[in-house]
Amino acid sequence: MKQFIEFIPVILFVGVFFYTRDIYIATVVLMVGICMQVAIEYVASGRVYRKTQVIFWVAMLLGGATLLFRNEMFLLWKPTVVNWLFAAALYASQFIGTENLIKKMLAAQITLPDRVWRNLNLGWATGFVLAGALNLVVAYNFSLEFWVSYKLVGGLAITLTYMIATIVYLAKGGYLHEEDLEKKQDAADAKQ
Repeated sequence: MKQFIEFIPVILFVGVFFYTRDIYIATVVLMVGICMQVAIEYVASGRVYRKTQVIFWVAMLLGGATLLFRNEMFLLWKPTVVNWLFAAALYASQFIGTENLIKKMLAAQITLPDRVWRNLNLGWATGFVLAGALNLVVAYNFSLEFWVSYKLVGGLAITLTYMIATIVYLAKGGYLHEEDLEKKQDAADAKQ
């Protein structure tokens, strides 16, 4: 359910853009959609997760700049800024504190050696850097219409690719065990 709610602002943005062909109206809708996402998350869980907070503030700042200066390039940088902030947080967690962010988020679902947690953390951080760079390649080398389509499909495709790569990495290393899968299912059931 949470993953679906995360895509509502993007789906609204894309739908409004292709209906109106106006990036500024679509930007307003994106900003309103993200505000709705924050409200739904707060009502459902009693808190707003850091990931959502980062996306909210970057969207408000760059979306606001897009509207204020009537320049869509601010908005086109939003996915890159978000991805690079996530990458920086993952890289920093590798060296600051007792455990990296990936381990902190997933240790309740799966037990892994520290070396594997480190590899996952660095792999996802690198993935966020690449996703941010790819967004800029699309933003500067393709039409606005193509970038809007990429924002919907590309972000989802990159995330799914990294999830599959993570599962393959863990499976090939022999780290996926029945008890871990049961823990993951129990955790998912508890969230619902």
